[in-house]
Amino acid sequence: MNIRRFTLVAAVLAVIGVLAGLPVYVFPQVDELRAADAVIVLGGSPYERFEYGIDLAEQGYAPRVVLSNSVGPEDPRMQQICGGDYSVEVECFVPSPWSTRGEAEEIERLSLENGWNHIIVVTYTPHLSRARFIVEECYSGELTMAASPTHQSAIQWVESYIYQTAGYAKALLSPSCNVEV
Repeated sequence: MNIRRFTLVAAVLAVIGVLAGLPVYVFPQVDELRAADAVIVLGGSPYERFEYGIDLAEQGYAPRVVLSNSVGPEDPRMQQICGGDYSVEVECFVPSPWSTRGEAEEIERLSLENGWNHIIVVTYTPHLSRARFIVEECYSGELTMAASPTHQSAIQWVESYIYQTAGYAKALLSPSCNVEV
C-alpha cells in the first residue's frame, strides 16, 4: 500500500471514529434531574464537577452529596472541598480500586447501607456514557446521570476519546462488580 492510500485510509478511519464518538463522548445521554436520595460525584479533575454536584444538592435535588476523592486524600483542594461548610451533608471517600469500577462498587455499598433507591451521579461529559455503563453494572437502584459543564481544548477532546475508549475496553473485559456490605 502506498503512503497516499495509507494516509487516506487513516484519515477516513479517524473521521469515522470522531463521528461515532460524538453521541458517546460529546453528546451523551443526560437524564432529566429530579429529587434523589443522594448526589454522587465521580472523581477526577477539574474540580468544578464537585462544586456542580454540591450546587445540585443545595438546589434541592438531594439532602446529601458524596464525593469520590480519586485525586488523592492528600490533595489540598479536595481537603478544602471535603471539609467545606455547606447547607447539605457532604462526605468524601477514596475509591478502592482507584477506578470508575471502584467508585461504582462504593456507590452500591453506600446505597445498600443508607437505603438509597435513587441517586444522581455527576461526572464530566466525555466520561458520562462509560460511567453509566459501569455504575449500572453495580448499582441496583434508579440512576440519573448528570454531566457537569465541560470545557476542553481540541487536544483534550482527542485525549478523552482515546482514554474513554480504552476505559470501555477495560470495563468490558473486567469481572463484574464485587460489593461487600
